[in-house]
Amino acid sequence: MRDNKYNIVIQNVVATASMGTNINLIDIMKNFSNVEYRPKKFPGLCFRLNKPKTATLIFRTGNMVCTGAKSEKLARRAVRRVVKLLKEEGFIIQKTPDIIVQNMVASAYIGGKIDLEAGSDVLDNLMYEPDQFPGVIYRMAEPKTVLLLFSSGKIVITGAKNEDQVHVAVKNIHEVLLEYDLIY
Repeated sequence: MRDNKYNIVIQNVVATASMGTNINLIDIMKNFSNVEYRPKKFPGLCFRLNKPKTATLIFRTGNMVCTGAKSEKLARRAVRRVVKLLKEEGFIIQKTPDIIVQNMVASAYIGGKIDLEAGSDVLDNLMYEPDQFPGVIYRMAEPKTVLLLFSSGKIVITGAKNEDQVHVAVKNIHEVLLEYDLIY
């Protein structure tokens, strides 16, 4: 999803769900070619979809973790599609999964360069170690997110639970940066 003012782009959505029943991962592996299962390395099976382009980890408990979606809607669609494909192959799914967005990662552009040095002097809730990382790590209380601010004006937003929180976080940091005259 894009926002014209800040050029916000959702890069990744992580959502969890549960099918409410144990599931045989070896049987899934036998029935689908777009899966990967190596139980000696990792206890989950990776179910890949091309549309929407996602990877959904499925565990024997029926718990699922979907990654790679570019929106909440696509994450929900991916989980529902995986469940539908499993049902079509005869797997018994006891309930419609409750899909919960756990994290969103987005990028944006604040509209100018950011004075990170000055920001590190006047802002609270941030960490700036330019020898270790080229950006500022800013912990925003509301909405509860973490923003990576770069001198180029690019920012990365993590920890949001929905797209509205991403937009509010970008708007809030823009106001803070303007208030302290940190954008040039």
